Amino acid sequence: MNVEQLSRLFKETFAADHFRLFFAPGRINLIGEHTDYNGGYVFPCAITFGTYALARKRNDRVFRMYSANFPERGIITFDLDDLAYKKEHDWANYPKGMVKMLADAGHPIDGGADVLFYGNIPNGAGLSSSASIEMATGVMLEKLFGLSVDRLELVKIGKKVENEFIGVNSGIMDQFAVGMGKKDTAILLDCNTLKYEYYPIRLDGCRIVIMNTNKRRELAGSKYNERRKECDTALQILRRHADIQSLGDLTPEQFEDLSPHLTDPVVRRRAKHAVYENARTIRAAEALKRNDLQLFGRLMNESHISLRDDYEVTGPELDAIVEAAWEQEGVLGARMTGAGFGGCAIAIVETEQIPRFIENVGRIYKEKIGYEAAFYHVTIGDGAKELAAGEFDLV
Repeated sequence: MNVEQLSRLFKETFAADHFRLFFAPGRINLIGEHTDYNGGYVFPCAITFGTYALARKRNDRVFRMYSANFPERGIITFDLDDLAYKKEHDWANYPKGMVKMLADAGHPIDGGADVLFYGNIPNGAGLSSSASIEMATGVMLEKLFGLSVDRLELVKIGKKVENEFIGVNSGIMDQFAVGMGKKDTAILLDCNTLKYEYYPIRLDGCRIVIMNTNKRRELAGSKYNERRKECDTALQILRRHADIQSLGDLTPEQFEDLSPHLTDPVVRRRAKHAVYENARTIRAAEALKRNDLQLFGRLMNESHISLRDDYEVTGPELDAIVEAAWEQEGVLGARMTGAGFGGCAIAIVETEQIPRFIENVGRIYKEKIGYEAAFYHVTIGDGAKELAAGEFDLV
């Protein structure tokens, strides 16, 4: 949809001409998967797919929300005086949670709003559509109601919505990348301290290609919380033998010394992934700084293997598409991205090889899985912000 179509839809839906326009991106994680809630490093970046919010203040305490992606759900209405989670409010619980958590944090939201959402992130693809709608809502509320809210606080509130309102025990990476992203950079984020550094992405004749398995990933219903519990179990055991606050405090060498204490082989493999993936992420960021894309690609491959064998969050679809990518000419590296259990993988591919890459990987994937994958060239963009109407042509 373009901005003219969205403008017409806003007018038809809310009988109003005037609105302000907000955007929050999706994200990909270049490397550092399932390390965020283990106190390790992640290396995400914001992408130019995302969530758009057209909004205007109302003179009462009512919020009316409509999604162009779910027109069959109609307008979902709730009041400032009743911000409880309601299953029937479906997708609107994400923005509703932001209203509640901002208000609970003492930010004066003194009225309602009409809001039209439109997202061009493939739903359930693991590109962080939930954090995108949370941060789009957060920036929208900040600007509409003149709130004085620091961006890092807004990021933390988005995480709180995910954890306490929606009930997914996720880490802070998604909201951080969506809220703090910058064009043509990745963020090396220490999830223990929230210290971060921007790294310019210079791909020198290569591009990042997103490979969508088209298997939807429902995070709340997945084994995500189970993996987190297994890592917590490992941490509690290892803390009896080492002065650590998180698995991210350990080097691979320290882990190998301590690993005999983890007598459950499943728990040991989960912890091993968290520790080794953290080390890989630090190495990968330094490789990118030195423009060593060959090493970066090898570390991506190692990451996927660990996620497949030690953390067991890939599944046949992600494995099929990544393994097909590894076989193609001009591929520096490929791995799943996001929580897993379906969703997307990414590959760094020489630009001139991309058409052949998409054709070959698509064919192999369909032969193995039985349905088609989707492919997108990625541009690394800015984090959540208000847009002027002329800032984009096609959304």
